[in-house]
Amino acid sequence: MWSMNEMLNACGHALLDALRPRVLLLTLAPLAVMLLLVLGLGLAYGGAALEWAHGWVGSVGWLNWVIGWLGADTAAKVQAVLAPLVLVAMVTPLVVVGVLLLVAIFMMPAMRRLVVRTRFAGLKRQGGGARVWLDSLMHSVVVTLVALVLLVLTSPLWLIPPLIVVLPPLIFGWLGYRVMSYDALAEHASPAERRALMRRHRAPLLVVGVVTGYLGTAPVAIWAPGLLLLSLFWLLVPLAVWLYTWTFAFASLWFAHYCLFALQTLRMADGAAPPPSALAPALPGPPVADRLQGPLS
Repeated sequence: MWSMNEMLNACGHALLDALRPRVLLLTLAPLAVMLLLVLGLGLAYGGAALEWAHGWVGSVGWLNWVIGWLGADTAAKVQAVLAPLVLVAMVTPLVVVGVLLLVAIFMMPAMRRLVVRTRFAGLKRQGGGARVWLDSLMHSVVVTLVALVLLVLTSPLWLIPPLIVVLPPLIFGWLGYRVMSYDALAEHASPAERRALMRRHRAPLLVVGVVTGYLGTAPVAIWAPGLLLLSLFWLLVPLAVWLYTWTFAFASLWFAHYCLFALQTLRMADGAAPPPSALAPALPGPPVADRLQGPLS
């Protein structure tokens, strides 16, 4: 299937771009903003939040019943470990959403320019003009609010072990798909082209979003010990936040490579002369105008 082949091809291009020194330097801007917020709020409210988490763990009847079978000493140790993990589970979605927004605002335009310059230099711009940045920002904010509502509504289900590893990545995958696909196409695709491409390629784009959503859970393995071992907090938490930033930078590049190639192929299929940077032959199919008036429009 073309979408799968190009999805993997775009992943390879994105990984190479994400390791460029310039991209690594760009990750420092969202990192600095997020660190100021995380560390500032941690210093101001970290103790109270951890105390609340201890109280919450102690108030869950079925959890205390299960822990009670371990004996008093062991139960106290388990509760001491569970409280920071509960706090991490609640804070992590907010950190992830915050990093995603910062990457979309600070890095996505630069990532898109990098991809266009190195791979799609001949692709004509038919996007939103001077309002493209504001439109992208408003779109990101609205979609993020929807994702936050979904996170809040599904959070009680996270106590069920299988669902905690399914629901958050699916929500973050949908969020990444909606935000980064829109941003990748904002400057070069017309509104009709953007709608058609995002609907036609919804499944592979959602797969990319879910994969990067799962990658975004990896820093939790670093984030949690930062609360359990306070001596390592100042080292592990910044490292975890940077990993979040780099992961979403990689995701933005993946979406940009995939979406811009899809746009280029769509226009080539309409009979336009392929640009010098064309990497694949035109795909057969009806003209773009006909397809945009079909069920995908």
